[in-house]
Amino acid sequence: MGEPSSFRLVAIDLDEHTVARRTREIEQEREIAIYDLLEANSFEPVGSPGGPYRLVLSIEENRLVFDIHLDDGAGHGRVMLSLTPLRRVVKDYSLVCDSYFAAIRTAPPSRIETLDMGRRGLHDEGSALLQERLKGKIEVDFDTARRLFTLICVLHLKG
Repeated sequence: MGEPSSFRLVAIDLDEHTVARRTREIEQEREIAIYDLLEANSFEPVGSPGGPYRLVLSIEENRLVFDIHLDDGAGHGRVMLSLTPLRRVVKDYSLVCDSYFAAIRTAPPSRIETLDMGRRGLHDEGSALLQERLKGKIEVDFDTARRLFTLICVLHLKG
């Protein structure tokens, strides 16, 4: 097995003061996304000589902020994206997740499966949109975009 890429995240945090109290399900989604992201990711800020990187995700005004640091803590830059293009898919994903989490307690398996398929479809749509919005700023593979999209949703899901 070769050396791990220097274009990867080794730590990620959410700016907790932008988030209200989360439900158990939302907190579990956050933990899984961070764990999976740190296990395998591809994160390459355009023009960067390499990392590895530490990332803090936050929302300022109507913008998503990627605050990037090197592993030693030195600042490496900030990327800001308007949330407007992501807002619809984040809202739809949130609604489907709420329905899914409610359904897993009482609904028949066919209903749960239908909601899960819708949830995965919206997740894929949001991930592709995030990857597109980051193009020219930060190159990420689709799996990294999926996990980042989950974390962006956690910033919005106020439980």
